[in-house]
Amino acid sequence: MERWSKELAELDVAGMRRSLRTVDGQGPRAVVDDRDVLLLCSNNYLGLAGHPALLEAAAAATWRYGAGSGASRLVSGTLPPHARLEERLATFKGSEAALLFNSGFAANTGILQGLFGPDDIIFSDALNHASLVDGCRLSRARTVVYPHGDVTTLETLLAAEAPRRRGRWLIVTDGVFSMDGDLAPLAALCDLKERFDALLMVDDAHGTGVLGASGRGTAEHLGCLGRIDLQMGTLGKALGCAGAYLAAPRVVIDTLINRSRPFIFSTSLPPAVPAAALAALEVVTSAEGAQLRADLHRNVELFAGRLRSAGLDLFASATQIVPILVGAPVPTMAITRRLLDESIFLQGIRPPTVPEGSCRLRATVMATHDPLDLERAAERIAAAVREPCS
Repeated sequence: MERWSKELAELDVAGMRRSLRTVDGQGPRAVVDDRDVLLLCSNNYLGLAGHPALLEAAAAATWRYGAGSGASRLVSGTLPPHARLEERLATFKGSEAALLFNSGFAANTGILQGLFGPDDIIFSDALNHASLVDGCRLSRARTVVYPHGDVTTLETLLAAEAPRRRGRWLIVTDGVFSMDGDLAPLAALCDLKERFDALLMVDDAHGTGVLGASGRGTAEHLGCLGRIDLQMGTLGKALGCAGAYLAAPRVVIDTLINRSRPFIFSTSLPPAVPAAALAALEVVTSAEGAQLRADLHRNVELFAGRLRSAGLDLFASATQIVPILVGAPVPTMAITRRLLDESIFLQGIRPPTVPEGSCRLRATVMATHDPLDLERAAERIAAAVREPCS
């Protein structure tokens, strides 16, 4: 106990200690520490977590099937909402089949562990999400990390490995990178995977529902939806629910049903969750969903534009994830506290989530944010970053 206490104290001094904070509300505004705040760090990008259609679907499923599912999917935990959602997700992504997981982390670790092994090679973007990093490790495949978004270097690495190839090859990348807000070069990656007979997996947690004419994600937005082999996405961000999925060929899904440990050994999602996600997909693909995406993109342009005009470094963000470079941990967290005092709630992000020296404020924009609130927030953020407190 004493040693852990000492380690926590050292984290305090370095500005690296993390703690939980209760947030009352999921809309554009919430209550934090008894203060009404502008919520600028939620992944509820379209505001669907509180949408009446989702709430009604969740309530109806709870009354019909109960609060829990009772077992894992392979025992008795596959209820009608689970099966219907998987069918709908396959249609949504244009794939043969889909499979639900309890979280994005469970999906990525379970997909890579279930499909790949020691004879295989996984080529992984340097800024991929931690769940993909851990999935690579669990797979026991050899992992080759390529510089972020660097297709030229990736091509060189693929060519170098080709003479001694034995097993399957996979290129894996985020679609929207969760800390930088930029997009993977999916069309170029598709070209490479086809040239080198590899598979391509895209974690589209932050693109699903938000990007593309019909909200089908980063691949639709970039014009290569039909070329992605393994399409992973989450239900807990723009879709306003919880859990995750893989959309893929039927043989891939059947293999995971038999080999993916997080899928096999987890009690399935409560029936309210897939029921609400079905309702979310109906909203996303409707005229209402198109309007929400338009509102979101308008808000992003306004907010990010104000911050850039103030001279702040937003990395290469092109999405609703708007990172604002600060640099070191201590001033980053001091700015976070100052902004909370000014009724703006967003989080400071530190290593190991981001590389050393690139600590940042990670702001996320919602379709339901009031543009005037975003303008005022941008002014206060710019002032806080220009004049950091200790």
